[in-house]
Formats: sequence, structure tokens, C-alpha cells
Amino acid sequence: MAHTTYDTNTQIRDRAILISLVTEEVKKSGILPEHSLQELVSLAETAGVEVLGVVTQNRDVPDARWLIGKGKVEELLGMIDSLGANTAIFDHDLSGAQVRNLEQYLDVKIIDRTQLILDIFAQRAKTREGIIQVELAQLSYLLPRLSGHGKNLSRLGGGIGTRGPGESKLETDRRHIRGRIGDLKKQLEAVTKHRKLYRGRRQKSGAIQVALVGYTNAGKSTLLKQLTSAEVYIENQLFATLDPTSRMLELPGGSEVILTDTVGFIQNLPHDLVAAFRATLEEANEADLILHVVDASSPMRERQMSVVDSILEELGAADKPQLILFNKKDICTKEQLEMLPSGPGYLKVSALDDKDLLAVKEAVQDHLSGGIFTFRIPPEDGGAMALLYRIGDVLEQKPEEHDMLYKVKVHKPDYEKWGYLLDSFLIRE
Repeated sequence: MAHTTYDTNTQIRDRAILISLVTEEVKKSGILPEHSLQELVSLAETAGVEVLGVVTQNRDVPDARWLIGKGKVEELLGMIDSLGANTAIFDHDLSGAQVRNLEQYLDVKIIDRTQLILDIFAQRAKTREGIIQVELAQLSYLLPRLSGHGKNLSRLGGGIGTRGPGESKLETDRRHIRGRIGDLKKQLEAVTKHRKLYRGRRQKSGAIQVALVGYTNAGKSTLLKQLTSAEVYIENQLFATLDPTSRMLELPGGSEVILTDTVGFIQNLPHDLVAAFRATLEEANEADLILHVVDASSPMRERQMSVVDSILEELGAADKPQLILFNKKDICTKEQLEMLPSGPGYLKVSALDDKDLLAVKEAVQDHLSGGIFTFRIPPEDGGAMALLYRIGDVLEQKPEEHDMLYKVKVHKPDYEKWGYLLDSFLIRE
């Protein structure tokens, strides 16, 4: 068999065969193996991997030694030789022992789904917080598996699976890595504290927060750019956005809200990653309104929506007010559009259609509206008058006897925060 050599100064592109194992547990989970495998292809391509072929196997349970059966391992070896692959990527998490056994037999780099996702995050992280979070997730994932990654870690310059913290750190002993994890957690706590202070200032200022969430590649960043003219990275790739981006969004009535784009979700999102990115994902938890962006053209639309809902639940944001935006309607078939739910709480949109963008802004405004109220304010009470403009849009004002009457369309989140200060001025019908 031909052996792949790695130069320490030159990164050789990963040429991979992808492997999917379909077990009884997978069948019961509701995950369609063919879609999961297609997602793995997209993940690999996003990571810069050349996909040479795929291997699938049906088994009742995984093989403890190899994950797939011994006969399938031999078939995989033949494909590696004939296609010139230097990497095997599994659509499953592997134990350290399975990685070691597969590496020894196949003599190629062995990567599992979680490592692949972590690697993409390592490529995408740009802020200090994002970089810390990725390294923390990578080390937390690799620590219990170190004994199985001997060759992987020695393939310097080997592309996927070796980015992020760097090989030298990973080759050190567990004690050193545990120490590094401790340091990273302290750094992350400091960054998180800063984020909380910033978030607290936003809340004290009465700023209304709206968060874009959704499955990866649903079109959140495109919506953010089109709605706010933000300069954000947009690419037809998984996890094109990693670090959250916040921009001011002006609503049709003239009021402004803070619109934040968040990292895309994916099925089987690594637990270490959810834990590490909790501070970032908390943007959804702090939002007054969540815009759940869905790729309406995806055949896995319902499954993807379910994944997003379950992660929001894990974050404690499941009970937040939510507006569902079925995006990419411009590339949907008529049948796909007819199958989408409609009515209050749902919008079918294209991020490239100005009328749809206006409809999104109006829907956000309506969701945040808490109704129209009338207040009687003495003219000398400037503080109460100023507060009226903070909690809503003043539609009408007129004098009556010695006071001023104000008709106000209130913003629900602001009224919940500050309305009690105006309670004595409210005219109850």
C-alpha cells in the first residue's frame, strides 16, 4: 500500500473517503442516514477536504473494535489504495481505541464528525472569545481520546483535525492539557464577564434585542446584511458565521432594535461545543424576540427546525417569543411553498426581496407592540414625558385642562421593563 508522507512545512490537502454506519439506534432517532451523510459531505467540503467517495454499512450495533465491521474495514482499505485517499472521515463519534485500531490498519488519518465540526469552527473563529471557545472544545473532546490519536497528532501540517490548539499542545501529557483547559476556562470567564456587562448596559439603556437563530446555512447572515446593510461574511457554506454580529435595525415606525446574528445549529452538534459557546448563544436567551430562520427549500426542513428548538430548550430560551421566517422562498417549488405553515407567527420570505424585508420589519414591530394606551401627564413632569418616548411610539398628544394626554403605541419589552413607573398616569378605559 502507498504511504502518505506529510511535510512539516507544506499542508497537503485532505483527500477523504466518508463512512456512514446505520444502526437500529440511528433508525429510531429520526435522523435520515442519507441526509446526515450528505451533511457530512458538505461539512468536509467546507473544511477544504476533497471527497473521493463514500462507504455505508447497516449493522444492528456498532463494532466495538472498528465501529464498522471487519469486512467493511478491508473494503475501505481497498478504496483508500485505489483512490489515493489520505483521510477517512466517519459520520459518528469514535472512541480513542477505535481511532487507534483504524489508524494502524488503514494507515491514514482518522477523523470523526465532531472533530470535523470543531475543525471548521477553528477555521472560522476570529474574535478572542471564539478562538478560546474552540480550543476549549477541542481539548475537552480530545482529552479522553488522547491514547487513540498518536499518528494523527504526528502528521504535522495535515489539515483537518490538526488546526486550532496545535500539535505541540496535544502531544503533551494529560496533566498539561488539563492545566490548559483550566487556563482557557478562566480566560473565557473574563471574556464572558465583559460580555455580560456589555449586555447589561444594553438592557439598562432599554435597547430591544432581536436574535436571528437557525440551522446552519439557513440564510441568517444574508438576512442580517439585507435588513441592516451590515458588512458581514456571507458564503454558501456551513458555519459561515461563528462570532455573533449585532447591528441596529430601524423599524417602519422609526424605532430601533438591536439585531444579532448567531452561530448556526446542526444535528449532533458536539456537546463540548454547545457548552463552550454557551456565552455566545446566550444572545438568544437574552433576546426580546427570536427570529427562527428556516431554509424552506431543504427536504430536511422539519428535522432542522426540531434541532434548533431542542438546542434553544437546552439554552433555556424555548419560551421566548418567536417569529418563524421560511427563507429562500425564491428557490422553492410551488409544492414546497404550499406545504409550509402560514398564519400569525410565520412568514415566507426571500432575503433578496425588498417587499419581504419590509414585511419582516413590520412583523417584528407588531410582535414587539403591546397595544395602544393613553396617559395623562402634568406638563411639569419632564421625566414621565421622556419615559413615554422610551417605552413606545407617541401617536398623538393634546392638552386637556391642566395636563397633556398622550396616546402611545407601546413596545412590549420596554413597557414590561419601565411601564410600572407610568402606572399612575395611565388612563384606564
